[in-house]
Amino acid sequence: MTHAAVATPSRLDIEDGSDETIVLTVQHPAHVHFFRHVDETLRRHGYDVSVFARGEPIVRCLLERYDVEYEALLDPPEVRGRQALMQARYEWRLLRRARQLDPDVIAAIGGVAAAHVGSVVGARSVVFTDTEHATLSNRLAFPFADTICTPSCYRDDIGRKQVEYDGYHELSYLHPSRFTPDPAVLDELGLAPDDRYVVLRAVDWGAAHDAGESGFDDLADVVTRLEATGVEVLVSAEGPLPPGLAGNRLEVAPHRMHDLLYYADCFVGEGATMAIESAVLGTPAVYVNSLETGVTDELAEDYGLLFLCHGEQRQRTAIDHATEILEGDDEGDWERRRIDLLTDKEDTLPVVLERLGVTS
Repeated sequence: MTHAAVATPSRLDIEDGSDETIVLTVQHPAHVHFFRHVDETLRRHGYDVSVFARGEPIVRCLLERYDVEYEALLDPPEVRGRQALMQARYEWRLLRRARQLDPDVIAAIGGVAAAHVGSVVGARSVVFTDTEHATLSNRLAFPFADTICTPSCYRDDIGRKQVEYDGYHELSYLHPSRFTPDPAVLDELGLAPDDRYVVLRAVDWGAAHDAGESGFDDLADVVTRLEATGVEVLVSAEGPLPPGLAGNRLEVAPHRMHDLLYYADCFVGEGATMAIESAVLGTPAVYVNSLETGVTDELAEDYGLLFLCHGEQRQRTAIDHATEILEGDDEGDWERRRIDLLTDKEDTLPVVLERLGVTS
């Protein structure tokens, strides 16, 4: 899929930060992307920044690829299903390091550990969230947070701590003033510039807010039906694939995924983050998940860049939507919708810096 050039750079007036200490915490690949430009900007302006991470391999891979100095406070658990214990250990280790650093601000997405630790060490805690159905982590974080930043389309009223902004998390790293897609990813995967392909994402449903939820019923059937339209289907999966799909597994460096999504003809998947990223990049996204969010609703209803497939017939609905996209001639229309979105929405990086208190 081709795109028109879009350039709307943001102007950042950053105050001198020689006396400020800021802690950023990351626990998910999307958190790395969200904070990496924040980290680079703060360090460039003299702030003392410490980045702490859970030890998931993909998180470490991204932090190292982007040259983010960090400290891993926790190794990946050898056994799944021990989230509460691992969270307690992570918070304890973050608290211990925060006491040594005495930060002015501590920030996170989700923010359970950041809000708890900030309240103990006297740091101002800034939490970013766009996930209404993360009810457990929200209940644990919100009472202790000083500021809770949400997109304006977030459906819940959090109260006096809530600060809304007219953007999305994903625009902190995919805004065209920072993200320039690299077509070399196509060559790396053996794809020609005019090859048509779909990125299909299957999640493992292990997050707390995923309990009892679901997406695809039969992944092999989805691949077969999509391939019937003449496209190649690249499957990004957190777990093992069904027999017969080994040749479809996507093997790409984590930092290359956004380049791949940009040039895709369509995204079909269970993961909200990748669906939103695709939509922001102008690639039509078919979101197959029983969960809904204000962001996915807005991308569907206001911009037509995302298609919601939630009900009992969600797999059939998803195949129908994807087939219509792939067999249609709407390439220019997707780009127009992306431009409309970028015209309406704020660049999120200045929003984050403002909430951290570093802009003039």
